Amino acid sequence: MAVKIVPKDELVNAVGTRFEPSEWIEIPQERINTFADCTEDHQFIHIDQEKAAQTPFGGTIAHGFLTLSLLSKMVENTGIFPENVVMGINYGFDKVRFLMPVRAGKRVRANVTISSVDRKDDNRFLVKQSISVEIEGEDTPALIADWLTMIVTG
Repeated sequence: MAVKIVPKDELVNAVGTRFEPSEWIEIPQERINTFADCTEDHQFIHIDQEKAAQTPFGGTIAHGFLTLSLLSKMVENTGIFPENVVMGINYGFDKVRFLMPVRAGKRVRANVTISSVDRKDDNRFLVKQSISVEIEGEDTPALIADWLTMIVTG
């Protein structure tokens, strides 16, 4: 589903909307290494393929925060927004749980449902999205999260 624009007064009607899954995003070792360099988190389970192969993971895994940070990309072409949006501001998370590590080379995608819309004033809406990040070929999601975004209109 593409982005849908609705009148401001109708945004609250979006609660319960479940979107089509996002496009798959591959998590190659190179991306994991780059993230390790950016965050200075060089724990061996992320970057040392030989040592990581000896763990219960059987190989290197993506940082949980790498998977979480990809939510912006996963949901960029999906959503329901009020007319005259000026900006969306990352407001935080009510909940984040990392349930399953993402092995290097796997693909992930987001499943998103709008769980609440709280109108703060004439031009601000706090939108909560319940998100599950699916790992291709796995039954357990990589993570679940309740993500808050403040939508500001003009």
